[in-house]
Amino acid sequence: MNSGKLDILLVEDNQDDVDLALHALRRGKLANNIFVARDGEEALDFIFCRGAFTQRSFDHPPKLVLLDLKLPKVDGMEVLKQVKSDPRTKSIPVVIMTSSKEERDLVASYNLGANSYIQKPVDFDQFREMVKTIGLYWLVINQPPAVEGSQHLAGLAYDRR
Repeated sequence: MNSGKLDILLVEDNQDDVDLALHALRRGKLANNIFVARDGEEALDFIFCRGAFTQRSFDHPPKLVLLDLKLPKVDGMEVLKQVKSDPRTKSIPVVIMTSSKEERDLVASYNLGANSYIQKPVDFDQFREMVKTIGLYWLVINQPPAVEGSQHLAGLAYDRR
């Protein structure tokens, strides 16, 4: 993986889901640089450039985080909470991809700042199509703010008060 620009951080512990997601994203030519974190602790270390990832820089955040909720070590809700509560990372789009049908998970995810919440289809073809659609939207169609620009605009909004 290129340590510079990163398209997607996929946080998933199920190998079948990892394989399907990678296949869909690469087949659709939507993401060249994808890093897979197998648990929430590894995801947080990666995002916050600590532990085994101290060589990473906040200058190159992922363009998108695909986050499962049920993860070993640190669960997805805690990962989401930490990402969205830190000013350095809160603008990174986080899409929850989970098998959970629990309404409380959906509500809690949005309350913590999730950008989208998607229940994983059981069907392999539907799963691949869903991942491809997510990638297309967040990496091609969506218009994120420039990092410097969003900080500047946030400062202007603060100065007006």
